[in-house]
Order: sequence, then C-alpha cells, then structure tokens
Amino acid sequence: MHLLLFDLDGFKNYNDTFGHSAGDALLARLAGKLSDALSEQGNVYRIGGDEFCALLRGDVYELDAARAAASLALREQGDGFSITASHGAVTLPDEAPTATQALRLADERMYGHKAGRSQAACRQTHDVLLRILNERDRDLHNHGSAVAALSVEIGREMGLGAEELDQLANAAALHDIGKIAVPDAIVHKPGPLTNEEWAFMRTHTVLGERILAAAPALREEAALVRSSHERWDGQGYPDRRAGEHIPLGSRIIFVCDALDAMTSPRVYRERLTQEQAVTELRRCAGTQFDPAVVDALCAALRRPLPKAA
Repeated sequence: MHLLLFDLDGFKNYNDTFGHSAGDALLARLAGKLSDALSEQGNVYRIGGDEFCALLRGDVYELDAARAAASLALREQGDGFSITASHGAVTLPDEAPTATQALRLADERMYGHKAGRSQAACRQTHDVLLRILNERDRDLHNHGSAVAALSVEIGREMGLGAEELDQLANAAALHDIGKIAVPDAIVHKPGPLTNEEWAFMRTHTVLGERILAAAPALREEAALVRSSHERWDGQGYPDRRAGEHIPLGSRIIFVCDALDAMTSPRVYRERLTQEQAVTELRRCAGTQFDPAVVDALCAALRRPLPKAA
C-alpha cells in the first residue's frame, strides 16, 4: 500500500486573481481528474485547502506510473495562471508503521519536492534574464554582478539567512533589468538628464518588478527590485517609502548600487576612490541611506570580498 500526498502549486495566486468561487470550481475539476486517473489503483481524498491524498495498491513501478498520472491530472494552465502539484509518497507499512508517521513523512517529502522545484524554476528564470541583460547591455550586467557580490557580504554581516541571501543575490544581480525597456539615448546619455528623461528613467524599478513578477518563482525578488531606489528619508521612488518600511534587501541593494556607481568610470564625471565613495555614503547615511546598512558595508569592506560572478 502507498500513501501519496499532493499540494497544489499556484493555487493561491489563482484564488487571489479569479476569486474564491473560481478557486472552488478549479478544486472540484482537479479532484475529479485525480480520482479518474487513480480510481483503478485505490481511493482519492481531499484533506483540506488545496491538498489531496491517495491510498493506492501496487508495486514500485505502478507507484511511479500513478505519480505521473496524478501530476498530469493536477495540472491546468490558462491566461495568467499555471497550476501544478508537488507530491510526497510513502510505502506502508515498510516506511511508516502508523498513519501519523506516514502522513508526517509524506508531508516532509512533499515540501522537499516543492522546494526543489521552486529553486530550479527560480534559477532557470534568473539565468535566462541575466543572459538577456548581458546581451542587451554588458555594462549593466557587470554592474549587477558587482552589486550582487557586495550585497551578499552585507547581508551576511547583517545576519540574513540562506534563503534571504539567495533572494538578495538574485534581486541585486537583476535590479537594473527594467532599464532594458528604457531607450539607450536616456540610459547612456553623456550628461545630465532633463526632467522628462528623469521621469522616464525612474520607471525602471516598476518595469523591473513587472518583468520579474511574471515568473512566480521570482516574486520576492520583484518586490526588492521595485523598492531598490527608495530613500531612508522617504524621498526616493516609486512609492516614497521611508525607513524600515523599505525592505531590508532593497536598502542593501541601494547602498551597493551607489558605491559601485561612484567607483565606476562615467563619461560625465570622474570616478571616486573607494575611500571617497564610502565617505559620501557616510555623509548621506540617515537621509539617503540606511545608517545600519552603511555600517555593515564598512565592516564588509574591511574583509577581502569575493570576485563578482
């Protein structure tokens, strides 16, 4: 006997987008498809929310076939949504002698499967966007890599966990992705921008958010990119958020972006030394930049930094 546990991926977004009535109808459709797919091998149950389970007969080969059939049954795609399912399987009683142990083990395996799929999707999408950015503008790509490397060091200094550091690195590397939609004449203008050009340029964080948010696996990174030009004093853009209302990852990216910009060559001004740039960051701490992030940057710069990827 085998216990299979399923959890839908993308259902919350579907519910939020199309409403609870549409969500209930989707659950009924998928439940029917899952029951049809597995009816010859056992029974299917809904155990709450967007989770299903099945008790199936058969050997390991039949279990593999059942998993494939269930994955196909619990899949639906349309305009603006994509539903799939993560799963976990336990063989009874070999792997778990009691129902409680079986459910706990199946749950652990299901969420392990979900995490692995999410990380793979995130990495694939991230790599594609990096390639697009590199092909479109190598300087922006290299700048993003430098900002990402330093952002991770500051994140470690400030005690971020592994998942938060991964999200920070992804967002930092792609914080300028929205500039691919801004005309080159503005992005690479060899001199000060006009008010109209600045207004256009300042849309790049919102454009970047839209690009990243199109991939559900990069939704957290999209939020960091949107706020990556907010100022500590609330005078930034696009939402004029201030202080700790700005996500910490965005505050870190903002400081690293400024440091790399000041220490890189520009046609309209001389680049600063790292010491001069840090002095400028300290001068603007508390107004433009988060003072705690600037302090963490200074601590990180006292250590050898890894080369940008």
